[in-house]
Amino acid sequence: MTRRGALTTPGIWCECLTRDPASGAPRTLATFDATTPGQGIRWIRVALRAIAPALHGRARTKAWHWLEAEHTDAQRDLNFGEPHTLTITQGTTRITWTARPVTFLTLAHRTTSALPPCAELLTHTDLSTRGE
Repeated sequence: MTRRGALTTPGIWCECLTRDPASGAPRTLATFDATTPGQGIRWIRVALRAIAPALHGRARTKAWHWLEAEHTDAQRDLNFGEPHTLTITQGTTRITWTARPVTFLTLAHRTTSALPPCAELLTHTDLSTRGE
């Protein structure tokens, strides 16, 4: 939470990235500036829960395990000032979520929190046609 007049405020910077299968170049799908570790982890959980039913094999197992158990470790890491990274690979598609503690400089104000675009970009058809 931002104090009135504060130039900086602590928070969690979250990103959802993918990599081009041919070049390996990263592509940012979404970012989110969370005010608390819990809010940052919820942002990742919402996106992962949206695509988890479309995953197969190891990717599906890893996603559901993180959603059911490992997210608490991720939040603990953030609470102690440590970053957290989660990568899910399905066929040639690799999605990475990162969350790290930062200090935001108060220059602009975001007014909404929204589901990350990566949740809408990856449909069941997109993932299931790529194989494992």
